[in-house]
Parts: sequence; structure tokens; C-alpha cells
Amino acid sequence: MSWDAELTALTTRIAGPLFTRPEPRQAFADLVRALLADVPRKNSWQLADHIGHPTAHRFEHLLDRAKWDVDALRDEVRSHAIAHLGRADGVLIADDTAAIKKGEMSVGVTGQYCGLTGQAENCQVMPMLTYASAAGHAFVNRRLYLPESWTGDPQRRARAGVPEHVAFRTKPQLVIDMLTEELAAGTPFRYLCADSDSGYGRDPHLRAFCHERAISYVMAVPTDLPLVAVRGGVEPVGHVLDRILALGRAGIWERRSCGTGTKGLRVYDWTAVSAAVAGQAPAPGHAHTLLIRRSVSAPTEVEFFLAHAPTGTPVTELIDAAGMRWKIEENNEHGKDLLGLTSYQVRKWTPWHRHVTIAMLALAFLAVTRAALPADADKTAGKGKDHLLLEAPAG
Repeated sequence: MSWDAELTALTTRIAGPLFTRPEPRQAFADLVRALLADVPRKNSWQLADHIGHPTAHRFEHLLDRAKWDVDALRDEVRSHAIAHLGRADGVLIADDTAAIKKGEMSVGVTGQYCGLTGQAENCQVMPMLTYASAAGHAFVNRRLYLPESWTGDPQRRARAGVPEHVAFRTKPQLVIDMLTEELAAGTPFRYLCADSDSGYGRDPHLRAFCHERAISYVMAVPTDLPLVAVRGGVEPVGHVLDRILALGRAGIWERRSCGTGTKGLRVYDWTAVSAAVAGQAPAPGHAHTLLIRRSVSAPTEVEFFLAHAPTGTPVTELIDAAGMRWKIEENNEHGKDLLGLTSYQVRKWTPWHRHVTIAMLALAFLAVTRAALPADADKTAGKGKDHLLLEAPAG
């Protein structure tokens, strides 16, 4: 079956129970197809023009006023990804993505840290979960972070259509909510991974959630994370490396790859030590390990990872898990640059969730299609797998 027929079969299967009328079913299928096409700016008007609609009204109605359950679509995105990419040794990766916006009307927008630029911006922040395995990777869950300036402002909430039950949740709490949904859905994964910029490894509540449920994780942590010192008391993570280096032992570093990136193998120097987190015991049968990663080209660039895994887990497995976290960065890049993840012109709560979740479906379809291609498909005509898909005709 061609990918065009597979896309039609997928959107037809999902749209059947999702919509009660044929018009939104067709608009849904058209929007997914348009997001996968090579459209310069993926807002509703340009997508509608590409697909052959006279105006953007059908897409705008689908995202705003049509009656359908966006969380049911999220569940379908997850099911499609796991059915084709799911593995027992898969990982879930948590990270934020951001959409820089003008004005103050878009739901959740405020001046806050933006990982896209590394500084404060007027933006929306979206904690996301990616599922990754050797077969491929795609987003499977999403949240919109609402700052307290939003959750505590009834008029602003009402204008943006924020449901009454939505209360303030920190970004780590939103990740806990998503993890709870993944556990309930039976998503197969061996590790939770997260980057340092998001602050998830720092959060004791997220770590406690994982300890209580015996969830293994490898999360980047800051240098001031408190560990139990060798001789009692507490010491920050950064002191561990200082103490190791002070011993002057040769051969503490081992050069290893932690996966393949766009420029080839990601090679770093690594070392690992057993660790005890101050005030937090691991799950029964589990242990904490501190991984220390050093850049080969710039040895002063060091990053720390706290791992929580069954006792006796090989360090090489923990390093491999640490390397998987880059997969969500690839999803962010592909989602934004190829599939219009943040190109929306919607301002309200419901349209935001609908647009982002439909873009997630487009990304999952792309990931599954790529996984099914022959290993040498990238070499055909000198084009990558993404480009092969994006050359699709509109109709």
C-alpha cells in the first residue's frame, strides 16, 4: 500500500468515531494531509489554499466550534505510534517546546523562559512527551503550561476558554499527569529521560513519583542537586566531580557514543559513581547512579545525569538512555519546521489543543512511514525520507 493510501486509511479510521458529521471528517483528513505537504507557512489560510478550499473557514470551524474529543485523538496518536514503534526497551522523553507570540491574548502566553532562545520571551510553553525506540520516535502526549498570572485571572481565562477545572500546575506536575496517562494506557517503556534546561531532573516530586512506581529514569540534573556525601552530610553534585578529579586517578573517563545524531555518532567521555540523593531513597531493588559526561573537544563542558534503575543495571545501558533524550529535540525541530506544530493562529484553549494534537498525528504518521522505508531509502535521488513525504500532491 502506498503512503498516500495509508494516510487515507489512517485518517478515515480515526475520523469515523471522532466526528458525527461528514464535513468535519473531511476537514480533518484535509488538514492532516496539508500539514504533511510542502507549504511555506502552515497557518489555516495557506493550508486551506494548498488543499483547494476557497477559505480557511472549514479548518477554523474544525479547530474551534466543531464538537469532538481532542483527548480521544491524542489516544489515537499514541496507539498509532506504539503499534508501530513500541518496544519493551523504549523510552519516554520529557521536554518543553515554546511558541513565541505577539500580544497577550494567546492562551498561556506571558514573559517566561524560552528554551528556543535561552532567554525570557513573550511565549507559550508546552511540556511534551516523546516516545522513542530503535524503530523511531514521535510525540505521544502534550500539555499547555498556564502560568499563575493566567490561572488566577478569571476574565482572562474566560476569554481564552480555559475550562473551570484547570488549576495551576508546575511543568513537572504536568509531566507527572502525562506519565500517569501513559501508565494507564500501558505504554511500553524502560526509562524516562529529560534534559537539564527543562528542570525536570531537579524536581523532587517528579523523582518521588518515579520512585513510588519503580520507574527507571535518566535525567540531566543541575550542579547543586544535593547528594549524600561520602563521609556524611550533604554535598552538591558538582563537588562529586571535584572530589574525583582531586584523587588524580588516571583512566576515570571512558569514551563512548550515546547514539547517532544528524552529524554522526555523539561521542563523549563518561564516568559514573554510585549516588544517594539527600532525602530520597530509590525504589526497592533500585539504585541511584550519577553519570558525568564531558565534551571531547571542550573538556571543561560537563553535564550531570541522575539515573534510577534496577540494581546491577550496566552503566552502558544508562548512557544509551541518556543519549535518547535528543529524540525529542528532533521531534520539536521536525514538528515546527516541517509540520506547523507552532504555526497556529489560534488563541483559545480548545483550538490550541486541537491544532497541536493534529500536528502530532502528522508527525506520528511521518515517523511510522519512515520506519517502514528500506534502510537505503535516504540515498535515493539524494533525498531524505522527510522530503520524500513532503512532495505529496494535495489531493
